[in-house]
Amino acid sequence: MPTAAERSQASGQASVELLAALPALVLAAVLALQLLLVGYSLTIADGAAEAGALAGAAGHDARDAARAALPAWARGRSRVSEAGGRVRVELSPPAPLDAVADALTVSSQAWSRPPRGAAR
Repeated sequence: MPTAAERSQASGQASVELLAALPALVLAAVLALQLLLVGYSLTIADGAAEAGALAGAAGHDARDAARAALPAWARGRSRVSEAGGRVRVELSPPAPLDAVADALTVSSQAWSRPPRGAAR
């Protein structure tokens, strides 16, 4: 049976190991959060591109519709282009550093036919 001194020493070692592992756990949590933000940004870009393509098919301004479909925080981080019924939305996800956001930029595109008789 372990003595009180041996139990105390084992308890102290576990504390030191937890303290040493804490930075790795925090880093893993930050990376997981960043991946979630990238996935969310892609979902938002998909919806905005589709909204723009549908608006273009109805004869409305596709770029304005795509921008309106984005949340307010994403509008300043996005680029929307439209040509020939194809709407492309590029979005930089929130990130602690601008270089990281630029490297993780996501894009989505949707296409629709223009309404009959509409000139493009």
